[in-house]
Amino acid sequence: MLGAALPAVLLFRRFGLGAVLGYLLAGVAIGPQVLGLIGDAEGKMGVAEIGITLLLFLVGLELAPRRLWELRREIFGLGLAQVLLSGAAVIAVVAAFTGFSLSAAIALGMPLALSSTAQVLPLLQSSGRLHTRFGERAFSILLFQDLSIIPLITVIAALSRAPADASAPPGWLMALSTVGAVVLLVLVGRFVLTPLFRLIGHLGEREMFIVAGLLTVLAASALMEALHLSTALGAFVAGVMLADSPYRHELEADVEPFRSILLGLFFLSVGMLLDLSAIATRPLFVVALAAALIVVKTGVLFAIAKVAKMETRPAIALGLLLSQGGEFGFVLFAQAQAALLIAPTAASLFSAVVTLSMATTPFLMSIARRFGGAEAGAKLRGLRTPDEAEQASAIVVGYGRFGQTVGQMLMAHGLSLTAVDLDGDLIEISERMEMRVYYGDGTRLDLLRQAGAAEARLICFCIDDSKPDADTLAAVREAFPDAALLVRVFDRRHLLALKGTGLDGMIREVHESAIALGRQALAVLGADEDEIARLEEEYRERDRRRLREQHTTGDLAAAAGLMYRPHRPAQSLDRETA
Repeated sequence: MLGAALPAVLLFRRFGLGAVLGYLLAGVAIGPQVLGLIGDAEGKMGVAEIGITLLLFLVGLELAPRRLWELRREIFGLGLAQVLLSGAAVIAVVAAFTGFSLSAAIALGMPLALSSTAQVLPLLQSSGRLHTRFGERAFSILLFQDLSIIPLITVIAALSRAPADASAPPGWLMALSTVGAVVLLVLVGRFVLTPLFRLIGHLGEREMFIVAGLLTVLAASALMEALHLSTALGAFVAGVMLADSPYRHELEADVEPFRSILLGLFFLSVGMLLDLSAIATRPLFVVALAAALIVVKTGVLFAIAKVAKMETRPAIALGLLLSQGGEFGFVLFAQAQAALLIAPTAASLFSAVVTLSMATTPFLMSIARRFGGAEAGAKLRGLRTPDEAEQASAIVVGYGRFGQTVGQMLMAHGLSLTAVDLDGDLIEISERMEMRVYYGDGTRLDLLRQAGAAEARLICFCIDDSKPDADTLAAVREAFPDAALLVRVFDRRHLLALKGTGLDGMIREVHESAIALGRQALAVLGADEDEIARLEEEYRERDRRRLREQHTTGDLAAAAGLMYRPHRPAQSLDRETA
């Protein structure tokens, strides 16, 4: 499965079509319908669905209980409206397309009203929009959809034509179990998990963090499954309970690789389950219903968004973002089939509709970005964008700890400043300190032009990674030749990669602070000021010569003889070079 996924995802990423479509088509290729290399797709999906629970756990880690409470209106307002109105509209479409009975149309239409959490959340995270106002509204709707799984299962059970299952709990008991399970998870999170992670942190055993993190997710999900509830809901609650923990970032880093792999395998399994024979028998039906599903859900979500006072373009983007069918549709179709509400053929056909709608998501996302880009999401959150900035002498791109220091020095000199950053939380904190920072990607030429780069005397890139690259900086230099161009570089490799781009200056982000600490270390050990100054200057000269040699040869190991080594006294640079 991984062997099929790797080339497919690389190929689809290369052409900008997204990883999900690559996984889906790789699954189709190796599944029983085409090459038949792998069987038991249902069993594989049972394991791969853990990826969805891990995804919801990671989302929960980023939402403290306080923030979740602030979103209650979006969750129970927008979310409830979307499920009910989209459900009613899709039920009408299903009934019109198929002529099925009302109970069968409900069993098929309500699952189709749900969207794909497994697709949408990673897209929001990777684009940095999950914590924008736009992203939070999309997330709130998805969260309510996950919560609605429980009542939807209850509805299907109530409509069932199959003999009653004596072991299945009644609907009221499932609702009561949900509340009890959430309360239990909250208590466990506070009184068991927090002390447990504190103990592991004191022991310094990194692998124990991985064990404890996975145990937390799987135990919470297992509890919910034992109560016939949503495993994703259990994982999400566990994440929320740990959102305020000092070990949140460690947990996130440890769980993320498992989430990525299992979620990929989930989409592979969806592709393997796609019934090509059903599509081949009634291809126009599948395509037409998938198209109708996307159009109807987009229209309903657009109307809901407008009622919620969203602007037109972001409202269209929200509708397109959530217009596909979701992975829980496969679960609910299986429930409906077991309840004798639909035939196996209908379950296959509608599973194909869901899969096809999910396959269109990467294309719909490219359209959605045109209607509701990052700047549109920023405006929904109340963040200012560079088109609102007044003309300034200097533009600082990246206003974290590094950019703030640069900006403070420029403003201390009396220069006007426009600061640009992509971190919405940082911008809001800066606003509370009465510092205006504008939201946007400052490596984009159009955004720099909006910020006044054509008239600025200085553009200073202070971004916390290996961006911008040489091509980006060359384009900025060509577009704004009158502005001095300074760059914070990530490391030695980044610095060497930017040589020859015509910059007015580059500073390695930790170079000067490391030298300052080295000076303090020498002083603590008894070296006098003259000796410290001499050693600093000698080190700087050796470093400059190494950089020149590395740039000339393209070899990071060049001029290694200029480096100091243990138990080796400092030699003169002339002797070292000779």
